[in-house]
Amino acid sequence: MSDRQNNIGRRDMLRSVLAATAGLGVGRLAGILPFSQLHAAENNVGDMPVRTLGKTGHKVKLFSLGGQSTIEQSGTEKESVEIINKALDLGVNYIDTAAAYGRGNSETYIGKVMKQRRDEVFLATKTGSRNYDGAMRECEQSLKRLQTDHIDLYQHHNVSQDARLNQIMEEDGALKAFRKLKDEGVVSYLGITGHSSRILLDALNRYDYDCTLVTLNPAGLSMSNRGSLEDFFATATQKNVGVIAMKLIGRGRLLERGISMRQAFGYALSFPVSTAIIGITEVGQVSENVNIACNFQPMSSEQLEQLEKDA
Repeated sequence: MSDRQNNIGRRDMLRSVLAATAGLGVGRLAGILPFSQLHAAENNVGDMPVRTLGKTGHKVKLFSLGGQSTIEQSGTEKESVEIINKALDLGVNYIDTAAAYGRGNSETYIGKVMKQRRDEVFLATKTGSRNYDGAMRECEQSLKRLQTDHIDLYQHHNVSQDARLNQIMEEDGALKAFRKLKDEGVVSYLGITGHSSRILLDALNRYDYDCTLVTLNPAGLSMSNRGSLEDFFATATQKNVGVIAMKLIGRGRLLERGISMRQAFGYALSFPVSTAIIGITEVGQVSENVNIACNFQPMSSEQLEQLEKDA
């Protein structure tokens, strides 16, 4: 099959996916996408919706906890631990962090909770190192800070330039370390993150990653190569890659433009993503986001277009 035929097939697949997501309602969507549950009993946080995180098979809740905001700031251990425990109490089962967040603060605070509640969480972290030795070293440091002996998802952090992707793929690049860590059972799954859908698409075509973390919001803030988003989603769907959405409110800038968290969440989750990670400023926001997830309904194509204009 030619590249052109492949591209056409991917676009056709994505159009059917997005049509189901946006316009045909929850029941129809469940028949097309590999999601086990798309809505929950209203006001019942125990029934927060889940979707399958690609080939990992993990049933992840729609709202997941991001390791930035309060959780990465120095001197916020008490508040951070409260936020993390509250999220787990309300059913959140995926936490994302990175070695770079707060220069280790985020992993350290999360580790305070993981010491007691590790089995409740699918734990994801990242390394910014592009070479073998650096990635191995950062993984060891992350394990210590997180107070665990294994990481569920280990990710390349912020791969938003071609040169960075090429470094990772070199003979002594970070991907070699990732494969070794997976072979040794230190990490279970491999992922890549970034703000460019074109580069993430290239990564998925060059290596069989399990998951990818992508910027997704109606204004396109912190997003590069937005025109490649369609092919990116088509390829991720075709390869059963778990897609996680981030930067839903563009680091808070969308809130300043009058876009609510409910709207931003609805926008992102109307695409074929498994979950959205959201950083928390204060503990009350955890309950708010769980409530939004419990009451999620896919947006129509008209609603998506209008929200993009408003943003």
